[in-house]
Formats: sequence, structure tokens, C-alpha cells
Amino acid sequence: MKPTLLVVDGHSLAYRAFYALPVDSFSTRDGQHTNAIHGFLSMLLMLLRNEKPTHLAVAFDTSRQSFRTREYTEYKANRSETPQEFKGQIGLLKEALRAMRITVLEKEDYEADDILATLATRGAAEGFDVLVVSGDRDTIQLVDDDVTLLYPNVQGVSQLKRYDAEAVVERYGVRPEQYPEVAALVGETSDNLPGITKVGEKTAVKWLGLYGSLDGILEHIDEIKGVVGDNLRRERENAIRNRRLNRLVRDLELDVEIPDLVARPMDEAAVRELFDRLEFKTLLDRVTKMAAESNGLTADGTAALSAEAEPAAAAPVPQALRGDELADWLARSTAAE
Repeated sequence: MKPTLLVVDGHSLAYRAFYALPVDSFSTRDGQHTNAIHGFLSMLLMLLRNEKPTHLAVAFDTSRQSFRTREYTEYKANRSETPQEFKGQIGLLKEALRAMRITVLEKEDYEADDILATLATRGAAEGFDVLVVSGDRDTIQLVDDDVTLLYPNVQGVSQLKRYDAEAVVERYGVRPEQYPEVAALVGETSDNLPGITKVGEKTAVKWLGLYGSLDGILEHIDEIKGVVGDNLRRERENAIRNRRLNRLVRDLELDVEIPDLVARPMDEAAVRELFDRLEFKTLLDRVTKMAAESNGLTADGTAALSAEAEPAAAAPVPQALRGDELADWLARSTAAE
């Protein structure tokens, strides 16, 4: 059986958790907001229980500035200022992950998705089944026979859609490696990348079906008729720039190798101290139960939950990872804390 590498986009999923859980319902007596931390760690426990990875890491952005903003200053410039209530939680989330002895990675001048892309590429080459957990559609390009994307398909992070290559084709009509070319033509509002005027997903997929790639489309640009053809000829540089920017970096120099990401016993004392400070009584019970079973690891070295934890969900069907039981648990824990 192949080992499993789990790599998580920390910023993307913490941000989703922040907006999914009411900020005023998750704060300590001294006023520290904790909803993003709580939601993220709840999702992580669900993943550890369901997927039992042998190796794992969580990646974070260092800032909004990167090589992409240098190339195109308007990249993500439409995003509003990060709420102060969220900013104050990222440092504590990293502290929690380190107490759980989960590797936290950042790379100046790059985004978390570039770290995920590098780890996924290395992991697949080294014989791992790779699970990428991200709320950024750019990571669809990483999906192949060895790499599966777990993508939040509703608000928050309690339900994750499982995208293998077949699921990508079913949803988008193109192979995973072609998805960034669809995005390049259509544009990506969340990244402030304008595409070709009046070119939607269906048109982009049709062109890719005819010509195979963005390069192929541009080689046959004079054959494309109508208003959209005129727009493509006039705005082709938008698509070329977008494709350059949405291509994830797969060969970053990182301070770790894949074997360094092996699941390790958590530092229970550090977890207890931090979770007490954050007033995470229910989460603390869950994590200490995990630690009680071989200090968080099963005999074969995989991350595990205690048998005394809440009943595990049924095994996921091939195309969906269900988290309904987590949503119910979150509701109960909100009331309890």
C-alpha cells in the first residue's frame, strides 16, 4: 500500500473557516478571536481521521506580495483588506500546528499554492498518493493519477469535494492540465485577472476541444469567427499573461524533503497549554484522545484518532468526501464553548 502525503493550503482554508463561523461566537474571555483556528483544526482532525496520512504539511502565504504582483501589479489588487480579527489568528494557528508537530512551510516571494505544487510533484515522484487540500481553483492543474484535490464545495471547510482526473473532466469538460487554460481565457475575478471579453467557460472548453491548448488556439486565431474571435485577437495578451500567472511553480527550493514530513507524535503538553489558552475544551478532548492512541500515531505510523473519538463517517464515495458529521459536531461545540 502506498504512503499518503497530505498537503494543505493554510491561508485559503483558515480564511474560509473565518467567514463560515461567527467571529463573535468564538473568542476567549480576554477577547482573542478564534473562529478561523477552530474551524481549520476541526477540518484537519476530520482529514486525519478519514484519510490517515503518513506524511503531512501545511503551507501559508508570507504576504500579498510575490513574483506575480511584480509581473502584474493589479494581481489580486481587488481584494479587500484582511480583517484584523483574522490576522491575529494566523500566528496562533501556526503555533497550534507546530504543537501538533505538523510541518508549517512558507516561502518568501511565492504563494502557498506553489509550495503545494512542489510537494505534490515531489511526493508523486517518490511513490506517494498525494492529497492536496485547497480552496484555490488553480490547484486543479495538479490533479493526475497520483494527486487528488480536496476542494471546499460549500461555504466553510466542513465538506470537501474530491477531484480526481475523472471528476475534473466531468465538472469542467477538460483534463486537469487544461483547466488553467480555461481560466486564462475566461479570466479569474478573485485574482483580478481579466480574460477575453464575452468568452465564458463553454466557449473556452470548445476552443480547447478544437485546438488542444492555448498555444493551439492562438496559432489558429484567425480561424475563430464572430465577436468572440475579434475580442480574442484584440485581447490575446490577457490570456497569455493569465496563463503565465496561474501556472504553479513545481520546483521550489524548500528546507524539507518529503521524508521529513512524516506524521509524528504531538507535543501534548504544548497542545494542552495552547488549547487551554484558546478555551478549546471540546477540541482539546478530541486531540488528547488522538494522542492517547500511541501518542497520535498508529503502529504503522499513520496519523490516527482514538477509538473513543466520535464515530467515523462512512468511507467516502469516489467523488465526494462528506463532512456532514463534522458540521453537526461544530454546531454542538459552538454551544458548548
